[in-house]
Amino acid sequence: MIARISSLNLVSNPAWWQRPIFRALDALLGINKMNRLYHTHQMAGLSKEAFVDKLLEIQGIDISNSEALLERIPAEGPVVIASNHPFGGIEGVILARLISRKRPDLQVFANRALKVFSELEDYFIFTNPLKPNDPKNAPSIRTALRHVKSGNALLIFPAGRVSYYRREYNGIAEHEWNKLVYTLTQKANALFLPVFVQGTNRPLFYRLGRIYFRFRLLMLARELLAKRNQTIQIDSGRAIKLPLIANPEQGAALARAFSYANDSRWWYEWPADKVITQQPLAEPIDSQSLLDELLTLPTEQALATVGDFTVYWSMQAQTPKIVDEIAMLRERVFRMHNEGSGEPRDTDDFDATYTHLFVWHQTENRIIGAYRMGRTDVLQADEGMAGLYLHKMFEFAPEFVNQQQPCLEMGRSFIIPEYQRSPQGLFMLWRGIGEFANAFPQYRVLYGTVSISKLYRPQSVSVIEHGLIDAPEHVQPKHQFPFVLHPQLKAYHETHGLKDVVENLLHCLEEDGKGLPILAKQYQKLGARFHALGIDTSFNHTPGLLLSVDLRQIPERLQKRYLGKVLED
Repeated sequence: MIARISSLNLVSNPAWWQRPIFRALDALLGINKMNRLYHTHQMAGLSKEAFVDKLLEIQGIDISNSEALLERIPAEGPVVIASNHPFGGIEGVILARLISRKRPDLQVFANRALKVFSELEDYFIFTNPLKPNDPKNAPSIRTALRHVKSGNALLIFPAGRVSYYRREYNGIAEHEWNKLVYTLTQKANALFLPVFVQGTNRPLFYRLGRIYFRFRLLMLARELLAKRNQTIQIDSGRAIKLPLIANPEQGAALARAFSYANDSRWWYEWPADKVITQQPLAEPIDSQSLLDELLTLPTEQALATVGDFTVYWSMQAQTPKIVDEIAMLRERVFRMHNEGSGEPRDTDDFDATYTHLFVWHQTENRIIGAYRMGRTDVLQADEGMAGLYLHKMFEFAPEFVNQQQPCLEMGRSFIIPEYQRSPQGLFMLWRGIGEFANAFPQYRVLYGTVSISKLYRPQSVSVIEHGLIDAPEHVQPKHQFPFVLHPQLKAYHETHGLKDVVENLLHCLEEDGKGLPILAKQYQKLGARFHALGIDTSFNHTPGLLLSVDLRQIPERLQKRYLGKVLED
């Protein structure tokens, strides 16, 4: 390798009088020093893998979090791996070496200025990102597409240039990503894996870049040599399919937001839970005692029977043992999601005033799931706002629906683990809600919270909050959710919104790839309006997403499924 400033293509075919200037720049910009390093350490003729390893060893560069990235890279099949470009060179070399350990088929779509590293040329498909519309780039784009379509891995830096100072963000950030990153994933039917490399160059690099953007390119060799004895952190998300977006520029902006969303400097830890001594769960109540209480209920409180399942409603005064059993089962399920009270049963004073809806398995003689419903007209007539459980979490304005008409306040729902993979339990609960609404037609609006387990990362909860809440008027949480989106993800949200990509983001951000809570998805299907996100301080500081559903507005097929008829407006 003999690096020269002229190889950076700032000037094609320099004249004789320009050559002394370039030689001076070679010395000033550290390129001569790089050449000395190359010869002193006998790097000539090394394999690309050995070259990178030697370079990192000489510079004393350590890589943090590399194993997590390797675990997330698919072992086979087409995948486009896209990264931010904070340094302008060394991150490409590091990622190429690292990813190729898992995917030897890797190619890197890179700036042709990196041809100065001749030993590394086998990694690269070269292009000129400073001229993204240059027809001369077409062959390299076709090569990249063929490579991915053939089932291979491609690493790309879609900004096409090193990060720089951006006035609109009042800080260092990347250029907008080229639409190529999105069109490659779509045309090759490839997975997308976002990477975020932490770090910045030195302040002088950005000051000179603000004077003239090409100075950034001239300074890259000096910045590479300055990365001595540093640890470079690499963050990554899970590989996912990017959603279909008509505008490829928006698709590229989404890919960029995914990269920044994985910046672990914006991963917050949940505040430590209050130390709770987990008491043993209460013993199950024998099924005969529960059956005896069921037999005392009026016939009309058996709302629906489907196969072996019957859904009932009752008040605690009618069925105290059943409500105790429900409270024990609730605690059992909530503990699985880090939401338990630690008490033998999950119960409070509201159990005495709220209506209990529950599903009974006739063959197994046990309760498999339940909801707690508050009839707001009755509760407020007796105790005013204090009669509503959710008044502890939210300030409801007079215009909010629960102050305008009778509603059902829904909460404390659960399905026992044995039936969580079966659709029958959730169906029966909703069938019961529908039949209850038929029996009491004054209740046409449901509202309540979906608890979001603290098994979700705080950043994911913030994504849910920003993506789903579309009706924030007339209600305020008493305890705000304290975490915010990464500024670059927030910028995407303010331009395009997150509503249509919440599920994609969660699949990417969550370690186990989970999406929205099942109950939130169910409410979405019913056309729910999401109002606010608050913290339930009496429920292990669990986030709760406040929503409402007008039964008259849900799709007709679902009205027929759960209510057995279509309601009139």
